[in-house]
Amino acid sequence: MTATAPATVRVDLPGRAYDIHIGTGILARTGQWLKPLMGRRRVAILTDETVAAAHLDALEAGLAVEGIDSISLALPPGEATKSWEGLSRATEWLIENRVERGDLVIAFGGGVIGDLAGFAAAIALRGIRFVQIPTTLLAQVDSSVGGKTGINTAQGKNLAGAFHQPVMVLADIGLLETLPAREFLSGYGEVVKYGLLGDAAFFEWLEAQGPALRDGDRAARLEAVRRSCEMKAEIVMRDETEQGDRALLNLGHTFCHALEAATGYSDRLRHGEGVAIGCALAFDLSARLGLCPQEDPSRLRAHLSAMGMRSDLSHIPGTLPPAEALLGLMGQDKKVRDGRLRFVLARGIGQAFVTADVPAEAVLQVLRDSNHATSA
Repeated sequence: MTATAPATVRVDLPGRAYDIHIGTGILARTGQWLKPLMGRRRVAILTDETVAAAHLDALEAGLAVEGIDSISLALPPGEATKSWEGLSRATEWLIENRVERGDLVIAFGGGVIGDLAGFAAAIALRGIRFVQIPTTLLAQVDSSVGGKTGINTAQGKNLAGAFHQPVMVLADIGLLETLPAREFLSGYGEVVKYGLLGDAAFFEWLEAQGPALRDGDRAARLEAVRRSCEMKAEIVMRDETEQGDRALLNLGHTFCHALEAATGYSDRLRHGEGVAIGCALAFDLSARLGLCPQEDPSRLRAHLSAMGMRSDLSHIPGTLPPAEALLGLMGQDKKVRDGRLRFVLARGIGQAFVTADVPAEAVLQVLRDSNHATSA
């Protein structure tokens, strides 16, 4: 894998600032990046079995060349691992292996491992520093940045967790080349979200470059990850704990989390697929309420279709609950305030805002229409 000069995005939080390094060939040089952060040269790697089989040897070699010892725990892949049981196993493993507060925990995997390992690092010994090495597009552009960690509970997604910022993020674009096409496109749902919420020019760039990015163009992939991380960093620096602007990052997620719950957090719907569908529904709702032009939802769906992605409830395999039940699932979302559900809507592409002033009947009608849309 040929190395290229990385791009760097700074997350400049007071007292907790860190860099996101983005490029190819980064994994082989992990030890070089981490050595300045270390006391004793020992790290604990939390990963999943799929990532371990594909990339753990390369990561361990990249550490060993700088004299850094490592221990690792590979958990089962999939959303089910992001649970109390998975958290207990990871946390107790860190303690059993005498990981110290001054050591580094490495979260090496996709969003599930990043969230779980970050939460385990936050609570073990009341806080151990950790590094994110995201291996999926979704994790590189979204979940590895900003310090949100957590697990799912019986009541819903990400309802237990902590804000625990990493000390560094290493995003190796080359790792994306081993992803199955569906996994890559799932992550692309989060990339599109950034253009929709705050950068119309970026969305326009994605319309032009999306197919090349999908088909393996490294320069396009690096730019997409860089700009996505830059936008997220800007928002996190304004609002680390989601009291205001950070809620914009939830564009599409109120719908998405309900759909994930309705499909049992199963392979029927990946998170990024749900985000893409949720963004389309949010623009449908915005247009129905007269907030954005009627052409915007159509433009978004045209791009998703061109990328080979799902954009409606009718594209999800199997039967979904009725609209009323989906609305009920939305009511369990973390974004409920004073009993009122908040939505991220838009006045146009790149112009998202947060509101609780949304009539339930409008939401229900959007859900019904999407469930009866012609399947792609």
